[in-house]
Amino acid sequence: MSTPTRSVVIVEDDPDVRRLLEMVLRPAGFDTHSAATGLEGVDLARETDPIVVTLDISLPDIDGFEVARRIRTFSDAYIIMLTARVDEIDALMGLESGADDYITKPFRPRELRARIEAMLRRPRTTERSGAEGAEGTLTTAAATLAPPVGPGGLEPFPQGPVRAQDERGRDLVVDRLARTVTLAEDDVHLTRSEFDILAHLVTVPGRVSSKEDLARMLRHGREDASAPVEQSENRRLDVHMVNLRRKLDDDSSNPRWIETVRGVGYRFRQPQS
Repeated sequence: MSTPTRSVVIVEDDPDVRRLLEMVLRPAGFDTHSAATGLEGVDLARETDPIVVTLDISLPDIDGFEVARRIRTFSDAYIIMLTARVDEIDALMGLESGADDYITKPFRPRELRARIEAMLRRPRTTERSGAEGAEGTLTTAAATLAPPVGPGGLEPFPQGPVRAQDERGRDLVVDRLARTVTLAEDDVHLTRSEFDILAHLVTVPGRVSSKEDLARMLRHGREDASAPVEQSENRRLDVHMVNLRRKLDDDSSNPRWIETVRGVGYRFRQPQS
């Protein structure tokens, strides 16, 4: 029997599910560490520096969303959420809080192992000491936004603010250098990823940006930029786009700012003023 070489933290309050996860992951070469509560799971992740964390949402103390957010402040471990909840909003919240993938219970052991192995084929490149929070700031040189590179390359971002106006006469102002956004002179508070998506789209109005290029941009130097985009990355991009549209008072079915080009990606519909 091979010696385990990879560490995984299992955060699960159901003892039967914990034992099942241990039985599934140990033969795959993982050294397992299990926790029955969210706070214990955070402590274990800090102590053992795992490569993977499996995380239940419904825990007796803090929920899995908060556990993921706390782990993201010091670790770049891959987080896969396991839950009996099937509502789409739970999946979106899980990915937004920092999870890499999401699988519902009851799950098939082979599928879980396959999902984990797929994540491990996308190596993180950020130094552990420079890990970011769920939407925090990297302490490494990767903190500088690296725009996606398409087939023809991308134009540089403009130095000054970009302005656009919707049909109601409201001005949208995006200032990349100051990292601020205003709509009708009101501040719009965006996360790092939401701002980066908007800052890119307003720079190339009318041009479609593929989901793959946007997803690679949101890696922020944590992974190889040339690595294939995984399904979980596309789902995370969808989460950011839903939240960005909500904050911009935009409607995907009748967009004022961001249009969806089905099967391709997104584009900013207003010309620069």
